[in-house]
Amino acid sequence: MAEIVAGPEGIALGVQFLGAGQLVAFPTETVYGLGADALNPNAVEHVFKLKGRPSNNPVIVHVSDETMAQGVVRDWPDDASTLANEFWPGPLTLVLHRSPDVPDAVTASGETVAVRCPEHPVALALIDSFGKPIVGPSANPSGYISPTTPEHVRDAFDEEDLLVIDGGHCRAGIESTVLDLTTDTPTILRLGVIGAHRIAEALGREVETRCSDENHENTRSPGLIGAHYQPRTPTRLVSADQLLEAPSSAVLVTWSLVAHPASGELIVMPERLGAYAQAMYRALHEGDRSRADQIWVESPPPPSDADERAIADAVSERLSRATHQ
Repeated sequence: MAEIVAGPEGIALGVQFLGAGQLVAFPTETVYGLGADALNPNAVEHVFKLKGRPSNNPVIVHVSDETMAQGVVRDWPDDASTLANEFWPGPLTLVLHRSPDVPDAVTASGETVAVRCPEHPVALALIDSFGKPIVGPSANPSGYISPTTPEHVRDAFDEEDLLVIDGGHCRAGIESTVLDLTTDTPTILRLGVIGAHRIAEALGREVETRCSDENHENTRSPGLIGAHYQPRTPTRLVSADQLLEAPSSAVLVTWSLVAHPASGELIVMPERLGAYAQAMYRALHEGDRSRADQIWVESPPPPSDADERAIADAVSERLSRATHQ
């Protein structure tokens, strides 16, 4: 079982592991990432092997600042500087033309690389101390629920050589927005808590959204190929009215009920969308650990403004994939 370590000891051990080509699970503001030296092809391939991740699904390169980001791309346009100044560190990933130094495994042999600077002091300290970028796909078996606590990571893998750095519960709780800057119009490839409206305001121009995995362009972004975010327990996305029909064998993940209609298990969610997003994966993990034979998830609460609308869309997209059979 993986070891969980916190504080300066965790950072020091993490740097040793990364330097030796080993894997380190580290916290970000979104989810825990499965880290490896982004410029070491063997280490990156170990990430894919441990996760069972398809080789055509690229991974995000995590950096500590804009200067490090420029080292993994072929060019750094003005739009990238604008967005980095506005949103980094933070849950925004930029897709740019890759540097030849980036291994093919990172980019699924594509011509672009996805890069971001995470907003978490432990992640930034780890990358800065290591001195090189690290990949960081979610630290879970491919297709399973993303981890937002160190215990989620520890329980997901049997590998003893995996180090887990404890950084608490992830603040944002869902994966970053992914924005492609290699197209004529900046295009969102994966929804996140930073919405198109905020990106458009920062750039002063139109932003498109194209998140269908039917388009081959989406190999530029992780998180859109195949099953994602799914509990092992059969899971349904339902309305508030449908919740009232739930059997006692179903655990309910709900924000509108205070009691299970059939006296089964209930997981109560926050009504505010930011807090809902933070709690969502933890609730799915809890439901998967329960004795229930089904998980029923109530559709998320309605948004109150444009920022909450972006979160609602991202949460709904994750839940749609989590409940797709």
